[in-house]
Amino acid sequence: MRRGRRAVLASAVTAAAVVFSALIGGALSTTTAQAAVSEPCDIYAAGGTPCVAAHSTVRALYAAYSGSLYQVRRSSDNATANIGVVAAGSVANSAAQDSFCANTSCVITIVYDQSGHGNDLAYQGPGGSGGTDKPSNATSESLIVSGDKVYSLYINPGNSYWHNGSSSGMPLGSAPQGAYMVTSGTHVNGGCCFDYGNSETDRHADGAGAMDAINFSTSCWFGGCSGSGPWVQADLEYGLFSGGSQSWNQGQRAFPNRYVTAMLKNNGTTQMALKGGDAQSGGLTTLWNGSLPPGYNPMHQQGAVILGSGGDCCASGGGNLSLGTFYEGAVVAGYPSDATDNAVQANIVAAGYGGTAGTPPPSSPPPSSPTPAAGAPLHAVGAGKCLDDPNSSTTQGTQMQINSCSGQAGQSWTHTASGALSLTVGGSTFCLDANGQGTSPGTKAIIWSCNGQSNQQWNLNANGTITGAQSGLCLDVTGASTANGAPVELWTCNGGSNQQWKLGG
Repeated sequence: MRRGRRAVLASAVTAAAVVFSALIGGALSTTTAQAAVSEPCDIYAAGGTPCVAAHSTVRALYAAYSGSLYQVRRSSDNATANIGVVAAGSVANSAAQDSFCANTSCVITIVYDQSGHGNDLAYQGPGGSGGTDKPSNATSESLIVSGDKVYSLYINPGNSYWHNGSSSGMPLGSAPQGAYMVTSGTHVNGGCCFDYGNSETDRHADGAGAMDAINFSTSCWFGGCSGSGPWVQADLEYGLFSGGSQSWNQGQRAFPNRYVTAMLKNNGTTQMALKGGDAQSGGLTTLWNGSLPPGYNPMHQQGAVILGSGGDCCASGGGNLSLGTFYEGAVVAGYPSDATDNAVQANIVAAGYGGTAGTPPPSSPPPSSPTPAAGAPLHAVGAGKCLDDPNSSTTQGTQMQINSCSGQAGQSWTHTASGALSLTVGGSTFCLDANGQGTSPGTKAIIWSCNGQSNQQWNLNANGTITGAQSGLCLDVTGASTANGAPVELWTCNGGSNQQWKLGG
């Protein structure tokens, strides 16, 4: 292990436009800025710190961008397809992915660079950018952005992406750099290392300052971090830093929100800043704004772009133990101003992460625990039965089964805006849960108190399967049984009729 061996609603858009107008010295009126519909990389460019790498699986990061966002590869025939945007400056065309991946599974092989510098991220593994990792499942997590369904880049241990950008615009040496990403505080761990930013070109640990990447995880390497995480930190090589030293940064705080904005900027010689915020509402919290750690001034950036792993991962069997979620992010040349940071955050909030499909982005954040609508039976199509909570049990950990459809409370399921499948019995609401946060075939499907964790989030796919957001496995009737009482579990998706489900009807 690397660480072990190294010492659009008008109100929201208007608010963003006002900040953007102020950022460029009033050269644009608020009305003009609204008309321009500036996205994050337009805002960075206006502030004099242009994007040199810009990645997202959910939306365009330039108002004029109309190219591909990412590439998927399907398992049935290894064919690939590029997934673009619905229109210039808009969200990903998830319908194109759903059509291409229907009745099979897909992985994300490339995340394209929107900046024009060619810093496309390929997965670190055979057939990708080289190494031992594998590409991420393309349908592990769906979400809503700007009122439309999109998919995240859902990183589990053994998934990561990389590109050598040393000759394509990435900051080198002690050149100043800024970076941001939108990630999730509900799909995290302390493994090494969920990073996005500047890393080594040789994929080895090359010394202090060889990396300049955002880290988002529950790993507090030097101890003393506030709360239980996850935290926004700087991976500068040989350490995760929450501030300018190896001691506790009093300004550090955790960000367990469903959607999180994380920022790092570094002038390369004397100063860095860390910021974080809720990507659905509000502004940024400055976690650190001060000196670089001793021994890291000047920096020694090499210019590779890393996503989902640390600097010395995956070249020749190096372990990648991290997990995390990536929605969007960019690396910029220069040290962004605070006004630029604030304008980017306002734009992210206006994008409407976690809204309701078919509606504009919310003017205020949705509730963290959406109130479920009236429930409906969840049909096990192959068996002609329904997903059933035995005897309408209110005991946490009860394994779900199939049973004759009865219309009773123990068969009334609701797919909430947060992705949960909830069930209200005995006056209490429970969620369908992957037992013990299991990610291996055979994990029991149980009920548990709703907690918003990724093992309680489920994707209802166009091909009739229901997949766990954390595991990517399919909800499965054990042994393809059609008998009442047959247990339900998670299993590798195989196209079987016992993995076909329909909510309602």
